[in-house]
Amino acid sequence: MAIITSQKIGLYYERFKNIDVTFSKEIIQVTGLVANQVYLKCVGDFWPCVIFSSSFHGAKVVVSIKSGILQKLERANNMAGLRFCFKISDKGNPVAFFVNTRSMGYTSYGGSKDVALFTLQFTQRPPDDLIEIMGRILDANVNSAKRREERIIISPESARKLSLATFKESAIFIQGVPRRCILRDISFSGAKLIMMGVAKFLVNKDAALRVDFEDPKESFLLRGKFIRSEIVEGRKELVALAVVFEESVVPMGYKIRINDYLSVVRADGRGSEGGPGESPEKAAPNDTSQDKTLTEKNESPDSAVDKQPAVDKQPAAVQPAAAPESDPLADDGLNLELPSV
Repeated sequence: MAIITSQKIGLYYERFKNIDVTFSKEIIQVTGLVANQVYLKCVGDFWPCVIFSSSFHGAKVVVSIKSGILQKLERANNMAGLRFCFKISDKGNPVAFFVNTRSMGYTSYGGSKDVALFTLQFTQRPPDDLIEIMGRILDANVNSAKRREERIIISPESARKLSLATFKESAIFIQGVPRRCILRDISFSGAKLIMMGVAKFLVNKDAALRVDFEDPKESFLLRGKFIRSEIVEGRKELVALAVVFEESVVPMGYKIRINDYLSVVRADGRGSEGGPGESPEKAAPNDTSQDKTLTEKNESPDSAVDKQPAVDKQPAAVQPAAAPESDPLADDGLNLELPSV
């Protein structure tokens, strides 16, 4: 987890204090919530509970009401402590803390007579740990839309700060077949890569880019579509391709990685790796400099990129595979496993 200052935590609190985060399976995984260590404490007794959602002002939890919690809450004037527990990758022991709450009432959960959804209001500002953990998710989600086309050019320095597992080299899956590629730049919304192949057999094809990170080890499969190609000067066997990700399925963990990097670059006062509003497919494909970090200018409004087709929310129909003589590298001998989605 990136180091976050008290000032940043204060900004998170002010910006996002009224936003509820639903603890879906993905959010539980990203936050490291230890579900079996979450419970309510009231008058010295403990009740296991499931966090349904939370903001910086309160939370909704699912609790069994068969064990006498209603009577305990009545005795305690509806006051209870909610225990959060998170496993943070760069910390040895789980981070656990109580938040003092007041029960504002409950409703039946899923039509059950035994399980209820309680609405809890925090009686004070929650600990900084909770603000930091949830703030990073909310900040990444906002910036994934606000800075969606701000490119990060892959250089030795940017690769180190991103904790990429391999510098530049990655894998792209086309019709389920892994192909080796060189990653040129990435953003929230897409990527630019160079690979061996024939452009006319690749453009408009569905693809899935695998990006591997270290510290901690994570692999993300970013589904999208090739929308544009350019030649690579002096290398007829290579093609430069732009892939646009399907926004609805971009993993939250990937958004957080990109957002953490852009936040650090901005804090360092060096600007971003790519110009704001500039999509990944606009980079010149024959520029092979690995140390390029300056902001690039936008192309003219009539650029071919501005005419790019919209990305379908559903995967396009699978096209027949090209004949080996037309695309001789359809099987380059890689034996890579797809990460779990």
